[in-house]
Amino acid sequence: MFGTFVSNMMIKPGQAPLFDHPQSFDLPFEDVEFSTEDGVTLRGWLIRGGADKVIVQSHFGVQCNRGGWTPKGHGPMPPWKQDIRFLRQAKYLMDQGHSVLMYDLRGHGDSDLGPIPWVSWGPEEAKDVIAAVDFVSARYPSANIGLLSICMGSAATTYAYGRDHGLAERQNIKAMIAVQPLLYSNFVKALGMPGFMVRAGEKVSTARMGFNMAEPNFVLDAPKITVPTLVVQNTNDPWTEMPMVQSYYDALTVDKEMRLIELEKSRFAAYEYLGARPERVMDWFDRHL
Repeated sequence: MFGTFVSNMMIKPGQAPLFDHPQSFDLPFEDVEFSTEDGVTLRGWLIRGGADKVIVQSHFGVQCNRGGWTPKGHGPMPPWKQDIRFLRQAKYLMDQGHSVLMYDLRGHGDSDLGPIPWVSWGPEEAKDVIAAVDFVSARYPSANIGLLSICMGSAATTYAYGRDHGLAERQNIKAMIAVQPLLYSNFVKALGMPGFMVRAGEKVSTARMGFNMAEPNFVLDAPKITVPTLVVQNTNDPWTEMPMVQSYYDALTVDKEMRLIELEKSRFAAYEYLGARPERVMDWFDRHL
C-alpha cells in the first residue's frame, strides 16, 4: 500500500491535464505533433515568431505539462497557490523575435505514453527532447536553436546529450538554459519521508520501470553538453541539495554561468520567476543565438 502510494506520487503519468492555451495570450500558434525514435506521438504548440531563432521548451515532470502547472487537483495545501503559466515566457520570447516549441513530454498533457508507461525522470524523456529538436530543425532548417529545459526537462536534455546519435550531433543548437536540474535521489531525500516508505516506493517503482530510479545520474552526461549553458537555481529551494546543483555546473565543460536567485522558500518560486521576470533569464539566448 505505502509502496504504491509513493510510487504513484513520483512516477505516475497523466497527473497534469492541459489548463492553458496560446489564445489566452493572443499568440499566433499551430497545434503540432511529431514522433520519437521509439514511436511515441508527442503533441504541442508551435508559437510562431521569427524563423531564424527557435526555442525548444521542455517542462518539469509528473505534475506539469507544456502550459505549466496549476494548483487545481492538488489538495487543500498545494506547494504553490497560483497557476504557473509558461506561455508568459513564450510571449516574451516571441516578442523578441523567437519561435517557441512548447510540447508535452511522454505521459504528460496530451502526449502519448511511452513503451515504459511511467515517468522516468529523464532517461526515457531524453528521446522526446531529441525528437523536438529534430522537428523544429525540419521546420526551420536554417534556424539557431536554444533549449529552455526546466527541472526534469534539464535532466532529459542532459541525458539526450549523452545518448549515441543524440543532441551533441545537432550542430544547430547554440545555447541551453537549465532551470533547477534535480536528481531523483536528491528529491526523494529532500522530501524527508520515513525510510520504510522510501524503500517501499522504490520496490514498486523498480518493478514498474525495470530499473532502480536512484541509479541514473545525468550529472555524468553534463560534460557531453556542447553549447553555452546557463544554470538557474533558487537558493531557497527546499527540494534539492545545492552541492548537487554545483556538481552539475562544475561538470559542464562549455561557456557557462550559474545564476543563483534568492526567492521564497519553494521550488516553484523559480518556475514562477521564469514568466514573471523572463528578461532576467532569457538574455542568455540573446547573447548566444
